[in-house]
Amino acid sequence: MKAPSHTADVAASFVVFLVAVPLALAVAVASGAPVAAGLVAAVVGGIAGGLAGGSPLQVSGPAAGLAVVVAELVHAYGWRATCGVTLLAGVLQVALGTARIARAALAVSPAVVQGMLAGVGLALVLSQLHVMLGGRPQGSAVANLTELPGRLVRAHGPSVGVAVATIAVLLLWTYVRRRYEGGGRATGAVLRVPAAVPAVVVASAGAWALHWDVPRVDLPERLFDGWRPPVLPDAPVHEIVGAVAAVAVVAAVESLLSAVAVERRRPDGVARADLDRELLGQGAANAVSGLLGGVPVAGGIVRGTANLDAGARTRASCVLHGVWVLVAVVGGAALVERIPLSALAGILVVLGFRMLDTARLRDLWNHREVPVHVATAAGVLLLGLGEGVLAGMAVAGVLALRRLTRLTVRVEEAVPSADDRPDRPTWHVVVEGTLTFLGVPRLSRALAAVPPGAKVDLDLNVDFMDHAAFEAVHRWRLGHERLGGGVDIDEVHESWYERAVTGDLSGQRKSAPGSRWWAPWANRRRRPATAPGAAPGTPSDLLLSGIREYQGQTAPLVRPIMSELAFEQKPKHLFITCVDSRVVPNIITASGPGDLFINRNVGNMVPRHGSVPPDDSVAATVEYALNVLGIRTITVCGHSNCGAMAALLAGGKEVEHLASLSRWIRHGEPSLARFMEAEPAPDESPMTRLCRLNVVQQLENLESYPWLRALVDSGELELVGLYLDLETADVHMLDRASGTFGPVPGDHRTSV
Repeated sequence: MKAPSHTADVAASFVVFLVAVPLALAVAVASGAPVAAGLVAAVVGGIAGGLAGGSPLQVSGPAAGLAVVVAELVHAYGWRATCGVTLLAGVLQVALGTARIARAALAVSPAVVQGMLAGVGLALVLSQLHVMLGGRPQGSAVANLTELPGRLVRAHGPSVGVAVATIAVLLLWTYVRRRYEGGGRATGAVLRVPAAVPAVVVASAGAWALHWDVPRVDLPERLFDGWRPPVLPDAPVHEIVGAVAAVAVVAAVESLLSAVAVERRRPDGVARADLDRELLGQGAANAVSGLLGGVPVAGGIVRGTANLDAGARTRASCVLHGVWVLVAVVGGAALVERIPLSALAGILVVLGFRMLDTARLRDLWNHREVPVHVATAAGVLLLGLGEGVLAGMAVAGVLALRRLTRLTVRVEEAVPSADDRPDRPTWHVVVEGTLTFLGVPRLSRALAAVPPGAKVDLDLNVDFMDHAAFEAVHRWRLGHERLGGGVDIDEVHESWYERAVTGDLSGQRKSAPGSRWWAPWANRRRRPATAPGAAPGTPSDLLLSGIREYQGQTAPLVRPIMSELAFEQKPKHLFITCVDSRVVPNIITASGPGDLFINRNVGNMVPRHGSVPPDDSVAATVEYALNVLGIRTITVCGHSNCGAMAALLAGGKEVEHLASLSRWIRHGEPSLARFMEAEPAPDESPMTRLCRLNVVQQLENLESYPWLRALVDSGELELVGLYLDLETADVHMLDRASGTFGPVPGDHRTSV
C-alpha cells in the first residue's frame, strides 16, 4: 500500500477552499446571518470537523440545507439566540454519537430525505430570487412567492445583470468541464477549478468595470468583531427543544448521507469512515461554531466531491482548507468585500435547483414513493422543515402499512374441461398478498360472487393469514359445501389455512426456500438421480437433475407468467454482455421471463459500423430490438477478469490457433487503443482498467451506427454501461460524462 501523498492533500485543500468561500458567504446571506458567520462556520467546520470527524475525506462547512431553518430562527429569536440553538444542537449531536446510533439516521426513507432537500431547494430559490432582483427575502417561502410579482416589477437592473452573468458562467463552465474533461493535463488542471470561482470573479469584475451600484458583501474589520456569547431563545421550552432537535437531526442526516456517498468513492489506501465518530465530530464543530458566532455546520457532498476529485488522501486536506479560509479572511477581506450579493444569490439559485435532483424521481416513481417525496417537499415549503419531514414520514408510514396489507382477489369462471358437468361450472379464485382482518371485507365480497353449488379452486398465495381471515375463509367454505358446492384449496407458499384447521400453529413462519436456485449445481449439496443412458455424475446428469428440479419447484410458479408470454414478448431492455458463465444477467438485474432481450458474445463487444472484418451478428440483434420490439434502453455489461480482455492484452497470441475467435477478438482493438491512450488510474490493475474501458468503447461503437445515434441524440434511446466485479458480486454503473464507474443510483447500502 502506498503512503498517502501530503502534496496531493495540500493541492486538494486549496481546491476545496475555492469552493468553500463563495458557498459560505452565500449560505450566510441566505440564512439572514452576519456574513462573517458563514466564514466562521467554514473555518470551524474545516479544522474542528476535520480533526474530530470520522470520515477522512468529508469536508464540513455551512449547511446549505439548513439555510431556510436558520433564517426562520433568526427572524423569530434573533442572531445570538440562533447561535445558542446551534451550540445546543452540537451538544445533542455529540450525545447521539456517544450513544453510537449514527446508523439510525440512515433508516430515514430516502424519499423523505430527497423530498426535504427538494423543499429546501425550492425555498432557497424563492428567497434568493428576491436578492437577485435587488431586494431582500421575506420571512417564509409563501411570503417570498406572493411578493415575487411585485419584486419583478421593481427589479434592480444591475443586480439582475450580475446574477444572470453568474448563473451563465456557472452553467457554461460546468458544461465545458463535462464536455472536455480528460482533454489534456493543462486543460484538465484549468477545468478542475470549481465553477463558482470563475462565476464570482467574472460577476465581480464586470460590476466593478461597469461601475454598477449593487449591494456587496460587508465584512467586519476583524472576523470576531462584536462577538458576544450565545443566549437561549426567549421562547417556551418545547419550542427551544424543537428548534435544537431540528437543527441537530437535519445536520446529522445531511452529514451522514454525505459521508456514505463519499465512502462509496473512497480510494484504495484511505481509512474507512466511522459514522459514530463522524457524528461526534459534527457535534463538536457545531458546538464551537455556535459558541464563536457561526451558522450550523454539516458535511456537504459538494465540498466532499471536490475534495475527492482533487486527489485528497487524508483528513489533512479538510483541515488545511479551513486554514486557507482563515488566512483569506484575515489577509484578503478587501477582495471578498467586492463580491456582489446578487452573485452569491445566483450561486444559491443554481444550488437550489440542483437540490431538486429530478434524476432521483425516476427511481422514486419506480418504487411508488413519489407521494412521500411530494408530501415532504410541500410540507417543507409551506409549513417548515420539521413539519414537512413529519408529513413525509407520515405518508411513508401509511404507504408502508398499505403495502404490508395489500391484497388482490380475482374471481373468474374457469374454462370448462372434459370432466366438468355442464350444470356445475368450475370457478377459480386467486387470493394474493397479506390476508388480514383489513382484507376480510374485500375477500367476503369476492367469495359472495361465486354461485351456490359451484366447484371452486381457491388458490391462497399469501405470505400471512391472521385468525379473522382464516375464520372468514373457513366459514365460507363450510357454508358453500353445505349447499352442494366443492372447494379445493391450494396454498402456494405457506400452509396457513391447513395449519389453522389442524391446530398446528407452531410452524407458521416464513421458511427459507428449499433450494438456492441461483447457486451453482456444486453448491446445492444434493445427489442427482442418474438419467437413463448417462454415466453417474456426468455433466448431462447434473443438467437433467436441474431440469427436474425446475419442473417440480419452479415451473408451477412461473407457468401463469409463461402462458401470458407464450405468443408475445415485450422486453424492456436490450442487454449485451459476455458469454462468461459467471455473468448471469437475470440474477444481477433481478429480472424474470420477458424482461431482458439478451445478446451474449465473447467480450460483450459491438463491432463498429463498417468494421473489418465485417460482422452483423450484434447489429442484427440491435435492429430487431429497436425496430421490432420497440426497446428504448440498451445496456452493455462488462465484468472483471474477462478472458477476451486478457487475450487483447496478450496481443492475441493465446488464441491465435483459434481462427474464428481470433477474427472476433480483432473487434476489441479500439478498446485496446483507448486503454493505451488513457492515463493509468491509481491502484487499478491493467486488466480491470481495460475491462472497464471496454464498456465505454462498446457504447461508442453502438453510436457509430448513424440511425442509432439519431435515436440517442433525439432522446428516444438510452445507453447504459454496467460493470460486474466478480470478486465482490457488486454491479457498478458508468457515468458517461466522467467516464468513471460508481454505485448504481438508489443503492443505499453502506460499506462502513
